[in-house]
Amino acid sequence: MAVRALIVSSLVCSAANTAAAQGNDSTLVDPGQKTVHVVRTATPPVIDGDLSDRVWAQAALVDDLHQVSPVEYAAPFEHTEVYILYDDDALYVAARLHDTDPEFITAQNMRQNDQVGQDDSFYVTIDPFNDRRSGYFFGVNPNGIRHDGLYRNVTEFYNDWDSIYHAAAGRFEGGWTAEIEIPFKSISFDPSTDTWGFNFSRGVPRKNEIIAWVSRNRAYDPSVSGLGIGFEGLNQGIGLDVVPSASATSRRDFSVDGSRTDFDPSLDLVYKLTPQLNASLTINTDFSATEVDDRQVNLTRFGLFFPEKRDFFLREADIFEFGGLGGQRQSQIPWLTTLNQNGRPFFSRRIGLSPGGEIVDLEYGAKLSGRVGRWELGALSIRQDEFGAVGADTLSVVRAKLGVLGESNVGVIATQGNPVGDLDNAVGGVDFLYRNTRLPGGRSFEADFWYQQSETEGIDDEDAAYGVSFRLPTSEGFRAMVQHKIYEENFNPALGYINRSGISDTHVNVGHMLRMRDGYLESWLAGLDYQRVEYLDGGLQTEAFFFRPVELSNRTGDSIGLVVSAFNERLVEPFEISRGIVVPPGEYDVDTRGLNFSTGGHRKISASMRIIEFPDGGFYAGDRSDRWVELTWRPSARFRASLSYDYSDIELPQGAFETRLVRAGFDIAFSSTLSWVNLIQYDNISEVAGINMRLHWIPEAGREVYFVINHNVADPDRDNRFRSTHSDMTAKMNYTFRF
Repeated sequence: MAVRALIVSSLVCSAANTAAAQGNDSTLVDPGQKTVHVVRTATPPVIDGDLSDRVWAQAALVDDLHQVSPVEYAAPFEHTEVYILYDDDALYVAARLHDTDPEFITAQNMRQNDQVGQDDSFYVTIDPFNDRRSGYFFGVNPNGIRHDGLYRNVTEFYNDWDSIYHAAAGRFEGGWTAEIEIPFKSISFDPSTDTWGFNFSRGVPRKNEIIAWVSRNRAYDPSVSGLGIGFEGLNQGIGLDVVPSASATSRRDFSVDGSRTDFDPSLDLVYKLTPQLNASLTINTDFSATEVDDRQVNLTRFGLFFPEKRDFFLREADIFEFGGLGGQRQSQIPWLTTLNQNGRPFFSRRIGLSPGGEIVDLEYGAKLSGRVGRWELGALSIRQDEFGAVGADTLSVVRAKLGVLGESNVGVIATQGNPVGDLDNAVGGVDFLYRNTRLPGGRSFEADFWYQQSETEGIDDEDAAYGVSFRLPTSEGFRAMVQHKIYEENFNPALGYINRSGISDTHVNVGHMLRMRDGYLESWLAGLDYQRVEYLDGGLQTEAFFFRPVELSNRTGDSIGLVVSAFNERLVEPFEISRGIVVPPGEYDVDTRGLNFSTGGHRKISASMRIIEFPDGGFYAGDRSDRWVELTWRPSARFRASLSYDYSDIELPQGAFETRLVRAGFDIAFSSTLSWVNLIQYDNISEVAGINMRLHWIPEAGREVYFVINHNVADPDRDNRFRSTHSDMTAKMNYTFRF
């Protein structure tokens, strides 16, 4: 109760302080809708980072960018000029990015297709359907490293999505230059319109500055963009991508002292039935080069969640999103974030992976995805091979969304198949998203409603799930959200994700963001989350208060925050939290106080730290203390090293134990096309250490060669003598032929 009183009193004081400070604020004016008339060129520019090419002299010019952060609509610290051209085959965008201190330009990443958000960067955002519901972004840093993404739920995006485009960067005395070529073969668009949604943005991390052409409420996604006018005669050729690949893998199982070598050819075909609609075929799909998951230690009684990373499933994955489930604008309460994913009717990671994470062969699959008028359509069917006692099965999903009311949509989804069992399973659902980003004062309002019902062999009732949410998202001032979800006892989306059923889940969030116009500090966020999960047959499962009285950020990207939480957990059955340590049924208070700290990621040495203390008896009638720290060293663009350590010390009446999770990595970029990435992960719960090494050569976009080594060692007897358990080495190459 003392923690709850502290939360309430601190929130009142924080709200009074932020309201008083905000009362002295003067808001700058939204410059409104912007347009640019794109220019057709007969001669394409050479993409080499050199803007002296004479063709750029005839390009359309955009130079009225403004600050998004720290002060929206203020004049930027650095001037930016953007040039736009197009021809039959591609969109060309160049930028001259002036910098008053060019020697301090941040360019620490030389690993192709890696994220470049901690570097100076330039991005182009396009909405080729001009529907404010979907889009792509394409970016580059001063080293010519590409980074692209596909928007999901409009305001979020898939970072792991990759396409084929070309980019280069250069330097001049007063800054740096960027050139980007986006082939029309790499995107979908509506040939019946000459107008696309357009935006341009720039990041200067050492000043914590974001600059954009158009923004609203500090958003510059496809829902908030300018217009590019004048597109005509765009050509995608035949519209066929043929991607053959081959891998050779040598595997060794040390427990039986056996090894084998496999050679696996595979083929992906992508054909544009229309410029808006894609058909894909995959045969003998190979995911051997996919990055490994970040290891997690689970101290809850519910399952963990791992994101999708495989290219085939990420292609136009935004169409398959449903009900806002899994989005970022949900609960931020630690230990409850997997509830954000709960009830997803389709989650592609269930395909081709066993519950333990082992790869399951996919024989073939087909996918149809794209847009027809105001419709977004997606259909996927995969033949998964048998594994263990689970027979082979055909797994399918169909999704359709209709754009309505300007920025909103209504949709349906249906799935068929069970990737982890032999019981027949199907799910049907309907959802409605309402979005309005044009409210007075730069405000936005969003609402979601969804309903699903599963059909599992042998189960006839209590198999539905439904939910509703309302959100007032904002980057400044008051923000709020309320949502309520029901998952009946037998609801089972076998092709989706479920980790709690037979519950109701209610979540409320209120917060206030104060933005300082000048001085050392850039922002102050205060917020309160309340979440209550109840069993449908009566009684509490989890109740949580999570309060952030102070979360401060400065103008160089450093941040510090305090958190206070109060959990109430009711166990209806014993819970084995660690080997041999069982928490008995009962009702428990789980209270915490914590400190979070991080430095700007643009620094050569950056750090993040989290300290969480559980007051006496505040963790299942026992004590707990958590420490997490991560250090990253970037002495040059060619080398990066990182080390993280996650530690928990737990003492319960039933026994004491410690958990340790160590992650160490180092990356070497020999050039912008060749990199060597290494990751070592260890946890003392499984007593397994995993080593992953990836040599990756990308001579040009769409052509890749990998050499991957995975090696695991374990200490099953816990005698500090690690022994090899299994290893594999894979050489893989793929080559995209475009017609």
